[in-house]
Amino acid sequence: MTDEQRKSITDLRHDGYGYTTIAKAVGLSKDSVKAYCRSHGLAGVLAESNARVNITADKCLNCGKPLTQQPKVKKRKFCCKDCCTAWWNSHQGQVHQKAVYHYVCPACGKEFTAYGNSHRKYCSHPCYIADRFKGGDVV
Repeated sequence: MTDEQRKSITDLRHDGYGYTTIAKAVGLSKDSVKAYCRSHGLAGVLAESNARVNITADKCLNCGKPLTQQPKVKKRKFCCKDCCTAWWNSHQGQVHQKAVYHYVCPACGKEFTAYGNSHRKYCSHPCYIADRFKGGDVV
């Protein structure tokens, strides 16, 4: 937990937000937020409102820096490309891949998946060479 996340938790808790809302805002688990609040005397107070408030609307999802939104332009979620890459690399379970295809390689018989390529036939280039030219062993 970073110092910036600690400050955000303290500020949001004083503003009356609940553990779940704070956890979503700072990118931590609800239990981490609850443990921090208990250890720093912020627990025991019932949140004033359980409304679903989007408190991350103008903050980077990765580092929490303030974002400036442009009117009539798609809303930004990240302050820079590095933050975007870092966030998606740490949240790979949230990627909704729709074009995942499952195949069996005709050369080696191994099952494999291909993302975005519905016409793939072989699991690797060596398998393609071995099957296509029938002259080499599968590596």
